[in-house]
Amino acid sequence: MQILQEMVAKNGPLCVGLDTDPSYIPQSVLTAYPSPAQAVLAYNKEIIARIKSDGSASCCKVQIAYYEAMGLEGMKVYAQTLRELKDAGIVCISDIKRSDIAASASAYAKAHFTGDFETDIITVNPYMGFDTLKPFTEYCSSSGKGVFLLLRTSNPGMKDIEQQELKSGGRVLDAVGNELNRIKDEFSSIYNGQTCSPVGAVVGCTEESDAKILREAYPEIFFLIPGYGAQGGDARIAGTLLKKAGGTVNSSRGILCAWKKSEDCKKKEESGKITMADIADAAAEAARVSKKDLLSF
Repeated sequence: MQILQEMVAKNGPLCVGLDTDPSYIPQSVLTAYPSPAQAVLAYNKEIIARIKSDGSASCCKVQIAYYEAMGLEGMKVYAQTLRELKDAGIVCISDIKRSDIAASASAYAKAHFTGDFETDIITVNPYMGFDTLKPFTEYCSSSGKGVFLLLRTSNPGMKDIEQQELKSGGRVLDAVGNELNRIKDEFSSIYNGQTCSPVGAVVGCTEESDAKILREAYPEIFFLIPGYGAQGGDARIAGTLLKKAGGTVNSSRGILCAWKKSEDCKKKEESGKITMADIADAAAEAARVSKKDLLSF
């Protein structure tokens, strides 16, 4: 997490979401590849090359669900995408949102912190209980990995559980926040001198009312901030969450589907002349614009 915090200071807070669905690629480009999965891999590679070249992003977030949906070939593309990011020196957040009892959680942690699917940081759902977290956080001390716990997510349904009041006082999400602070204190001796905990929080930027409260409540916790762009969150709210220990702001569809808002790309698509390079260029431009937008706040 410390490395990611340093990359944000260097390249700005943008995280490019490689939640790459084949439907985000023009049909004429898609059919030029042996399979939709191979087209997704090609698109990912093009985007990775561009953000490495221009330094528009601090990291990439790869949502595993899109790759699982493409079956065995999709999971191979997922693994290849992780390797591409590693080779490019770009921090990778694998958005897997795993949670389970201890033995199963240990298997999930091993699967995503070692072997074919090894990544730098993963997302974890703590709402099954805090005992489910230890198999994941153990890799933070033994292997230098990072974990983002779901705290306040960006979906409307988060009110169904996260915002519920507890009899003991506060909300369910506040109980998760207390555990975050406890873990932070636990790791303080291991990571003495570092400026953020290896365990961060997922905090959506779709609700302004909570942004200042959560940033003030957890000043030493680094945030993964979804909801910016296509989900309706704006840079002003993200700017509040980026204070103190900071964070990284994810944009997926807003970048992956940027070509759909480009007049030049639309004309090329209509004439059947659009290329993978064209849509990757549009994605790269969207990343640069998003970085500028976020830095303005």
